[in-house]
Amino acid sequence: MPALVLLGAQWGDEGKGKATDLLGGSVDYVVRYQGGNNAGHTVVVGDQKYALHLLPSGILSPECTPVIGNGVVVDPAVLLSELSGLNERGVDTSKLLLSGNAHLITPYNITVDKVTERFLGKRKIGTTGRGIGPTYADKINRVGIRVQDLYDESILIQKVEAALEVKNQLLTKLYNRRAIEADQVVEELLGYADKIKGYVVDTTLILNKALDDDKVVLFEGGQGTLLDIDHGTYPFVTSSNPTAGGACTGAGVGPTKINRVIGILKAYTTRVGAGPFPTELFDEDGEALRRIGGERGVTTGRDRRCGWFDAVIARYATRVNGLTDFFLTKLDVLTGWEQIPVCVAYEIDGKRVEELPYSQTDFHHAKPVYEMLPGWSEDITKAKSFSDLPKNAQAYVKALEEMSGAPISAIGVGPGRDETIEINSFLS
Repeated sequence: MPALVLLGAQWGDEGKGKATDLLGGSVDYVVRYQGGNNAGHTVVVGDQKYALHLLPSGILSPECTPVIGNGVVVDPAVLLSELSGLNERGVDTSKLLLSGNAHLITPYNITVDKVTERFLGKRKIGTTGRGIGPTYADKINRVGIRVQDLYDESILIQKVEAALEVKNQLLTKLYNRRAIEADQVVEELLGYADKIKGYVVDTTLILNKALDDDKVVLFEGGQGTLLDIDHGTYPFVTSSNPTAGGACTGAGVGPTKINRVIGILKAYTTRVGAGPFPTELFDEDGEALRRIGGERGVTTGRDRRCGWFDAVIARYATRVNGLTDFFLTKLDVLTGWEQIPVCVAYEIDGKRVEELPYSQTDFHHAKPVYEMLPGWSEDITKAKSFSDLPKNAQAYVKALEEMSGAPISAIGVGPGRDETIEINSFLS
């Protein structure tokens, strides 16, 4: 049975939660492998809408086991709050598994994140301020706090004190903030220990055994390809690897066990936060995409920047992730336009460029080269098969598929769980 990676092929917010939830009833495990509560998924089940930030979307499918892998950074307060909120709504969360090797977001990580972003002023990155970046920095600097440290108080004390030796110097002498008391941090973290202990396991061992037993495992990325710390629009990126390779390191599963890599694409493009965005719209079309598409960040609450579909980015995502399939979402949002522009290349210093430039400077200066495709006015939200779509909508999908370099195997035609057209099964 397959092991699948499902990830964003743009700047995040492509609708990964819906795609994961659709597959959740057919898979045995759904695994978050990177990021933290800076990600956000909106999942609609019947007339119920769920906003998830840290938990895997598969937690809404009773048949599967949700897993938070070692590559995720975990704010324990957020974790417990999300679990409580789902329990109050009748969702069973008892099957959740949490890696003991996952790193914890501490109060001082959040403080450092917020004061650093404010200090940057006009050069700010657009961070969510939830401590994600500083926690990953602690991990790399080998002063991070892991989930398993909650169960050895002496180690926890040593690690917190060591981390604060440097951070308090930074806070007091550079940012003019008060020093953080180590014992207060330790007390707060120890307060979470018993509350999450029942979820903590060796997730790497469990997942590898599951794959050996022919179980279906879905690895769910947060954010998107263009926000990857290595392969995104650096420095306007997240602090982890949402790309397919991150699934292996973030879940402890070897690359030879991955059978399929599915990229989620919006039928147009959005991003949240600062950074270059060649197809961004500042006119009525941009506002219409934002309004019709409900483009507001699940986690940040910020309006998303909106633009036309960018095939250059899609081709890049296919290349760096080794995509085998695309899931195209929000096609219904484009209903009503007589013509729909699609970015097929960039113009940089008077030259046409059809692949994503590796130079940050060139990408900042990239201007979109558009091809106009005919639109449609028919309601497509009731479509159950590809042939049910208007001819122009079919042509739009086929054009995007040809430009992007991988087959479009599913199409979202509305926000609901059942408003999806499946062309090729992801599990075949």
